[in-house]
Amino acid sequence: MTVPAVETRDLTMRFGSFTAVDRVTMTVERGEIFGFLGANGAGKTTTIRMLCGLLVPTAGMARVAGHDLHDGLEPVKRKVGYMSQRFTLYGDLTAGENLAFAAALRKMDEATFARRRDELYALVGYDHDPKVLVRDMPPGVRQQMSLVAATLHDPEVLFLDEPTAGVTPTSRVRFWRLIRALADAGKTVFVTTHYMDEAEQCGRIALMRGGKIIALDSPAGLKALAFPRPLVEITPGAGVPPDWRDRWFGGARLGTLVPHGLRFHLAVRDAAAWRAAVPTLPPTLALREMIPSLEDVFIEMVEGADR
Repeated sequence: MTVPAVETRDLTMRFGSFTAVDRVTMTVERGEIFGFLGANGAGKTTTIRMLCGLLVPTAGMARVAGHDLHDGLEPVKRKVGYMSQRFTLYGDLTAGENLAFAAALRKMDEATFARRRDELYALVGYDHDPKVLVRDMPPGVRQQMSLVAATLHDPEVLFLDEPTAGVTPTSRVRFWRLIRALADAGKTVFVTTHYMDEAEQCGRIALMRGGKIIALDSPAGLKALAFPRPLVEITPGAGVPPDWRDRWFGGARLGTLVPHGLRFHLAVRDAAAWRAAVPTLPPTLALREMIPSLEDVFIEMVEGADR
């Protein structure tokens, strides 16, 4: 039986009286692209830092790449790569100098370092002037170099904490090609992101709120869980009364209206009540049953819970 890449049971992290991560239980298989979603402060980064061996859990079990955190953190650190949400390479060094420094920290011999550097340069398509300082590179290229540094020692599990924050859409697409290539090569990729189009590319997603995992499933499974009944897009047209939301949707009997630009999404609560209500709605309200997105899931399960 294959040992999971990441396995936790009741993993908990407290800082004084504050519980940042509250009894998190999950299993991530080898070669999986696993998404970790949640609002800022949900506990995602703290969880990752524990799994990377950077924080000692307060309670619970965690096993990463076959190593239990309670048996010592150093074996885990050798098996994982971590790319933090803040850019961590040195801006006053070149890409090669940054990688040489990372290799020295990992105690890599020169031959292994040269081989891995060239392999990863080829993977990311790095063809920039080797004398250019990192601070003078475009943001997308800097992120690629951060990925190279995180994978230089050939880790089994790669933790990427919001790796595409602040880069262009084109760079994000290119970066996710690299993520898929790493997963195809057998690496397990554990990634957080605030971009829902990126989350759609994950095999499974854990959704965190208040330090807890509130749902864990494939993107399709999360959509079915969040919206067991129809999701309807409502577009108010010209002539609709100003109080139309209170008049026809007050009291949340049919569901809660969530604004999306000039349109509204309604997660139907009672399918029979909705079918009965449709004929009573004015023709100036355009109705369209729609397939939910992960953004809808996030709004419903995280922000909706707060509401």
